[in-house]
Amino acid sequence: MIVHPNWWGQPPAILKGWVDRVIRPGLAYEFLEEDGGEGVPIGLLKAKVALIFNTSNTPEERELEVFGDPLDALWVNCVFGLCGVGDVRRKTYSVVVTSTPEERRSWLADVREIVGKSFPP
Repeated sequence: MIVHPNWWGQPPAILKGWVDRVIRPGLAYEFLEEDGGEGVPIGLLKAKVALIFNTSNTPEERELEVFGDPLDALWVNCVFGLCGVGDVRRKTYSVVVTSTPEERRSWLADVREIVGKSFPP
């Protein structure tokens, strides 16, 4: 499970740095022996589900229409999909800057419900 704000259509730099150091060949993915690294990698992660929760100050409609949801492409296609996790679930909560305490409490309840359903005891 990853939780982060949407900063300029990306995770914060410190999280990007963590991905660069942790999602490594030989650990999260590998290339076929005869492949020099330019082919499609084989995912090695054993996780069945990846959850990503984002916060944003951009309304969802604008994010999709104007920017095309770059965080979805990053997490679903470029990170977890590439590493073999077939079930990637991402949810964004917005608009944070104008949200009320009640809205934020409902977002947290929603996260608890999604996590509980995704990872039952």
